[in-house]
Amino acid sequence: VYRLRGMFLQSILKQEIGWFDTRKTNDFASRVTEDLNKLQEGIGEKVGMFIFFMTIFLASLINAFVHGWELTLIILSVFPVLGISTGLIAKVQSNLSALEMKEYARAGSVAEEVISAIRTVVAFDGEAKEIERYDSNLIHAKNAGVKRGLVSGIGMGVMWLIIYAAYALAFWYGTGLILDNRPPNGDGSFDPSNLIIVFFSVLMGAMNVGQSAPYVEAFSVARGAAATIFDIIERESAIDPTSESGKKPSKVDGTVELKDVNFNYPSRPDVPILRGASIRVEPGQTVALVGSSGCGKSTCIQLIQRFYDPLSGKVLLDGEDIRDLNLGWLRDQIGIVGQEPVLFGTTITENIKYGNPKASMRDIEDAAKEANAHDFIMKLPQKYETNVGERGGQISGGQKQRIAIARALVKRPKILLLDEATSALDNQSEAIVQKALDKVRRGRTTIIVAHRLSTIRTADKIVVFDKGQIEEEGTHDELMKLQGLYHKLVTAQINPLGLAEQKDDQENEWSDEIEDVVSVAELSQEIVEDISYKSPATLGRSPSIRHSTLRRRTSSVKSTKSAKSVIKEKDEEYEIVPISRILRLNSPEWPLIVLGVIAAAIQGTSMPIYAILFGEVFGTLALADPNEARDEINFYSLMFLIMGIVAAISMFLQAYMFSLSGEKLTSRIRKETFAAMLRQEMGWFDEEKNSVGALCSRLSGDASAVQGATGSRVGTIVQAITTLGISIAIALYYDWRLGLVTFPFIPFVLIAVFLQSKILMGQSVTETKVLEEAGKIAIEAITNIRTVASLHQEKQFASLYSLALLEPHQKALKKSHLRGGAFGFAQAMPFFAYGAVMFYGGHLVDVDKINFEDVFKVAEALILGTMMVGQAVAFAPNYSKAKVSASKIFALLERKPAIDTSAGTGLRLSGHVERIELKDVHFSYPTRPNTTILSGLSVAVEKGKTLALVGSSGCGKSTIIGLLERFYDANKGHVCVNGQDVQGLNVGCVRKQLGLVSQEPVLFDLSIAENIAYGDNSRKVREQEIIAAAKQANIHTFVDSLPEKYETRVGAKGTQLSGGQKQRIAIARALIRNPDVLLLDEATSALDTESEKVVQEALERAQEGRTSIVIAHRLSTIQGADVIAVVQGGKVVETGNHTELIHKKGPYFDLYQTNH
Repeated sequence: VYRLRGMFLQSILKQEIGWFDTRKTNDFASRVTEDLNKLQEGIGEKVGMFIFFMTIFLASLINAFVHGWELTLIILSVFPVLGISTGLIAKVQSNLSALEMKEYARAGSVAEEVISAIRTVVAFDGEAKEIERYDSNLIHAKNAGVKRGLVSGIGMGVMWLIIYAAYALAFWYGTGLILDNRPPNGDGSFDPSNLIIVFFSVLMGAMNVGQSAPYVEAFSVARGAAATIFDIIERESAIDPTSESGKKPSKVDGTVELKDVNFNYPSRPDVPILRGASIRVEPGQTVALVGSSGCGKSTCIQLIQRFYDPLSGKVLLDGEDIRDLNLGWLRDQIGIVGQEPVLFGTTITENIKYGNPKASMRDIEDAAKEANAHDFIMKLPQKYETNVGERGGQISGGQKQRIAIARALVKRPKILLLDEATSALDNQSEAIVQKALDKVRRGRTTIIVAHRLSTIRTADKIVVFDKGQIEEEGTHDELMKLQGLYHKLVTAQINPLGLAEQKDDQENEWSDEIEDVVSVAELSQEIVEDISYKSPATLGRSPSIRHSTLRRRTSSVKSTKSAKSVIKEKDEEYEIVPISRILRLNSPEWPLIVLGVIAAAIQGTSMPIYAILFGEVFGTLALADPNEARDEINFYSLMFLIMGIVAAISMFLQAYMFSLSGEKLTSRIRKETFAAMLRQEMGWFDEEKNSVGALCSRLSGDASAVQGATGSRVGTIVQAITTLGISIAIALYYDWRLGLVTFPFIPFVLIAVFLQSKILMGQSVTETKVLEEAGKIAIEAITNIRTVASLHQEKQFASLYSLALLEPHQKALKKSHLRGGAFGFAQAMPFFAYGAVMFYGGHLVDVDKINFEDVFKVAEALILGTMMVGQAVAFAPNYSKAKVSASKIFALLERKPAIDTSAGTGLRLSGHVERIELKDVHFSYPTRPNTTILSGLSVAVEKGKTLALVGSSGCGKSTIIGLLERFYDANKGHVCVNGQDVQGLNVGCVRKQLGLVSQEPVLFDLSIAENIAYGDNSRKVREQEIIAAAKQANIHTFVDSLPEKYETRVGAKGTQLSGGQKQRIAIARALIRNPDVLLLDEATSALDTESEKVVQEALERAQEGRTSIVIAHRLSTIQGADVIAVVQGGKVVETGNHTELIHKKGPYFDLYQTNH
């Protein structure tokens, strides 16, 4: 499984981007968490046990034939029925198991989508809706699981009925053979010893077949799980970035050419994106691609990186078709900076180093200086060693963008691709970075995608796209003289209704704005366990980056600690819960459990009763009268048959009742855990241990593991205890001396069980924690597959994951001999017990202290009881894992969030929002308490007025919106609505008055109508309202042109739409709730010029009569604001309207000068 985890991730990361586009990839996380665990169940120690049981079965069968072939054949006549029924049931179980896992994967997909977009969910009060959406998938999974339990129950019942029927047949026919062969009529060739040997051999074989049944079920489940995993592992990628094939030219001039390229995205083959596009870029030349949103500009960028291959035409580098070049080599020659940069959850140093793993610290600092990032980095407490958080969530949007530029520059690439590279920067940074980019692109082939045409005037050539075709090309002056499409775009932008671009602070949601593409944001959660079986040294290109990155990523788990220390570490956080508390979780299903326990107890009594009947049968063989002996045998054979029917019914009820209760429990725990997660405050989600990957793997893995302490395991334990208890009573009743000889073996079995449980407990704690930590690396890689691919870091992430899992894997291997010893010890006890009982029992018979049939009764009763306890040991792994998982679940369920949206407490606002005010607010993010964001900020806005917040990137503007939405509470000072501190108001009531539009809009994998209606989750939004909001946001015409109109699904994170289209849907979503206050955080930054103007007008209409708080970098967009507040260093340094602030000639004037 360690190897499979690696192979699975490696295979996913090497797939072509088009593969991701056409799959519901964000369910992989739960698939890997659960499927690989289930696969491990099917290929772990259970394989050894199955072989062990089957070997005993075969050896017993041979022995039986040697000592009585005729009786053996008669008994075996029932086995074909047993084999066919077991085979059919195993197949049905496997199919149902695959269905169950598929449904759980869908639920996992919803969970990943919701947790990764938690700010959007919370801002629009979507928690209850998301819990319901998650639960609807769980219901389907639960139903499949219940059906699997029903089939399993029928299978177990049939198996026990056939086994007992075989007993009845054996005694009936075997006794007949003995009586027929008695002298003087017979030759005595078949005597009671033959019957005992044949019967015991077949019994041993049958019992081992019976004991292997749970393993057969485990194998069936594992087969269902393996299907998905091996489908992916064995899939050959159409565009493999890890392949060594293809040319690697020694010299690159940098001529890039698209020749008559036609292209459609694999996910939308009927929508043409490029139609006969031809572009040539000479070495060192700068070419800009312009056009409306969705026209195909970013598609060209992706084709150059060979994310896709064109349907026809060619993409050439220095005259070579890029399909003939080595893909990894090609991507190493290209530096790319996108509009919405993706950073990884590690340090700034490592993030820049992903651009060039061989870069020295000096190279990294030089690149940061060129990107205007060095100064802000040096102000951070840990400087370059600062962890940027998941998706760069711990730093502002502008800071993320500058680090992304540094990452591209440190590569010193021959080709530079800039897709809105400065869009997230404030004016001062943008001017400096633009100069830096102008400088670094000298001597490099550079292709720029831009909406703001002022940034590309100096380009050597400008190519104008319209609907996938090239309409015009030339220099700025040439195109202006043409008075064509470019002239129209430039004229539209001269109008001061521009728009803004920066997002600043802590918002860590993102969506891939790459225009028309179907990106892979969906993938996000997929892989929680993974990486390569190859030795770490063979993977990745730089050992130094692998090891240093791993140290930082897994700093919270020191894998060098012993299992004991990890438990201790976890005990500070989680209290290991007693099994009684886990069982209380099952309280709603107690009627089912009680019925299951009764059935298990009845099944447990069947073994000792069998032992009594067994002894009595042998007693009949001593009867002198053949007729009396036959009558007795007929009676006991009938008793065996009746026992078979009782055992069949009890096994069916036991398996079905516990399966039913277990599935209900798992489903309920998942739902309650998910609901508990959505109750937590934002600071909790910001913690490194609560990354999207860790939470999703906890949700799927822990909830499933808890069933290990309930469900069918409870039945097995009750059965074992009942068998053991009654067996002891029988032993004492028939002969206490013989019983005393056997008793000493029972504690040894129990000691072995205890030892094994302790060993497994330590391993479970370590393994769970390590898988969570390693899962973050894998999920991050899959979520951000485009970034990983463009950086050519597939092997690097695979190697990181391998290192994260390697040491715990090695420790687990070292403990295997301890586990094996304990298990073997437990399994050996019954044989030692048999030897002792037979030896001492023979002595007692010899001295006439006991009847020989009573020896068999005591031996069978006690030894079968001990074997049942041994069988229960097989489920010790499930039990210990359940306790660890339950501890984590209880800790979450009982955690009191600092800001509880579900509590319903706090005063409700009466009427509308009249005034919003922040008074002397101090704030630092919970994960960075030493980094002050706001230090005494005060600002206010009255009803119906517009407050604009301006300032450099990272100064605290978006933090203000976060405090108003009550994502966080101020450390000091007051955030007031209508004069009342928001901490004393009902959270939901406050949020209901706010309509938020962010720079990086997050949409859900729902229809366009459902995404717009998401703005108001308190009611069912009518279709007319949705259309009206869409018209206001200038998206209605586009939606109406789609084949399915408003029922069109937008894809995970809106990947089926361009950035501009996503943004307009997000604006419609905010308008649908008819809020008192509009919060616009760079709300139009992702739009092209045409859409920008119309949407800006729509927003201004929407702002009429509403209080508005607007964040903007481009001051032209906020000159009409009633109040402009300039934020610097976490404080408001000046306020006033545009004219007043210009006359003051203060900080605002300086910003204005920079902007113009």
